[in-house]
Amino acid sequence: MFCFQCQETAKNTGCTVKGMCGKPEETANLQDLLIFVLKGIAVYGEQLDQMGAADRDNDDFIVESLFATITNAAWDDARFSEAIQEGLRRRDRIRAKFLETYKAKNGRDFDGALPDAATWNGAADTFAEKAKAVGILATGNEDVRSLREMLTIGLKGIAAYADHAAILGFRKPEINAFMHTALASTTRDLSADEMVGLVMKAGETAVATMALLDEANTTTYGHPEISEVNIGVGANPGILISGHDLKDMEELLQQTEGTGVDVYTHGEMLPANYYPAFKKYNHFVGNYGGSWWHQNKEFEAFNGPLLLTTNCLVPLRKDNTYLDRLYTTNVVGYVGATHIPNRPAGGSKDFSALIAQAKQCPPPTELESGAIVGGFAHNQVLALADKVVDAVKSGAIKRFVVMAGCDGRQKTRAYYTEVAEKLPEDTVILTAGCAKYRYNKLQLGDIGGIPRVLDAGQCNDSYSLAVIALKLKEVFGLDDINDLPISYDIAWYEQKAVAVLLALLALGVKGIRLGPTLPGFLSPGVAKVLVEKFDIKPIDTVENDIAAMMAGR
Repeated sequence: MFCFQCQETAKNTGCTVKGMCGKPEETANLQDLLIFVLKGIAVYGEQLDQMGAADRDNDDFIVESLFATITNAAWDDARFSEAIQEGLRRRDRIRAKFLETYKAKNGRDFDGALPDAATWNGAADTFAEKAKAVGILATGNEDVRSLREMLTIGLKGIAAYADHAAILGFRKPEINAFMHTALASTTRDLSADEMVGLVMKAGETAVATMALLDEANTTTYGHPEISEVNIGVGANPGILISGHDLKDMEELLQQTEGTGVDVYTHGEMLPANYYPAFKKYNHFVGNYGGSWWHQNKEFEAFNGPLLLTTNCLVPLRKDNTYLDRLYTTNVVGYVGATHIPNRPAGGSKDFSALIAQAKQCPPPTELESGAIVGGFAHNQVLALADKVVDAVKSGAIKRFVVMAGCDGRQKTRAYYTEVAEKLPEDTVILTAGCAKYRYNKLQLGDIGGIPRVLDAGQCNDSYSLAVIALKLKEVFGLDDINDLPISYDIAWYEQKAVAVLLALLALGVKGIRLGPTLPGFLSPGVAKVLVEKFDIKPIDTVENDIAAMMAGR
């Protein structure tokens, strides 16, 4: 195996024996082979798009498959093998359509060259060997490999957001068409300029996809509201839901109503507490625990059933007591856990097994008490725009610091807590994603009633932070988003954060600090381009970075 898609990658170079995330070599190789098969589908999909005969039958499959390969999402090799076999069947169907369409348009059979990804017809017993030949290192040139993988990794993040939107019935064919183009491009020899152009197009597509998901979420569940979220526990047994999928949240709340079972959020599901559609449920108690990497301890303490709707699910310790309480759904899979099948057309998922088990479990063990405040998505912040602008003009707010992104278990991530603690009291932190758990329970106060930590929501709600920045640019009459009193100090861990980073670059944001390390998938040559063009920089000491940010550097 060779994997360098997350921030934990060994020696910031690549995991070669076992993933630092816990991913075994066999799983990593099957993920590589699934991506290879998706590229084959995309080769034909791109051709059909260009011939005006677009085939959208594989769009959801591509999105779901890319999502399944994200760090800490799926751990079940059997499901990856099934997806590869399904991908081969789909590729053969779209190939037949391509050949038929080509002949109808050109009056002759197609006789051009096709890449291996579009023609390989391996049986299941050849998967292991083929996977070893088509992984990341199959691209020899370091800079070409870097650009191809940055594009693919960004696509994985885009796919995650597109999947959530599609589940709510929101799709844009141009997003899926770009996925065809981008995946197919990795099978061809392109110039560096062409590859960089595709990476930047991925950033534009990430913006469009996050905007689509924002529309899907707010149309379906209302705009997030400023909310005080309970972090204690009640006396009833409960179900803990983690991940990102709001449709699962809705159906779980509907099915648990009146059962005597409470519902709690965990990790990236915390922002569900901000949506008005969910607040009407009296048995929706609040949030339990912190970010994903604490889950071994927190899942043990919860005592009731645990529902993982998306990443991040970390491997269970051998001495765990909760595998029989662990349920997965959507792209998530784990050997020994109970998987909740996808909802039938026009129907809902069946969470009755979780509810029945919850009734037999004791209430959650209390980890903490009190409340935290969130819900500062773009609609709410723009409603406060006059107050924010006045605070900036009066000098009460000197600077905004965007500290969005991911949390992680490395000790160096204490940096983000220290930055939050040591920033001057005339600064406001804008956040989204699980990075917030490094500082959202600190008592940092407010500025004229404006909390010093404004939590917009999940990682995909980084779109809200972009909307806020663009609105402030308009209000202050600025020509360049980089002239705003905003600094970017981004924490990254996995592929959705890469999509967010590419989105910021596509919006023209420069001077982003990125940590705890620069991505291992950046070759020295590609890193040099990003530094020169966008002034991306690694984090430094807390003191040096705060001084630089306050000086607008």
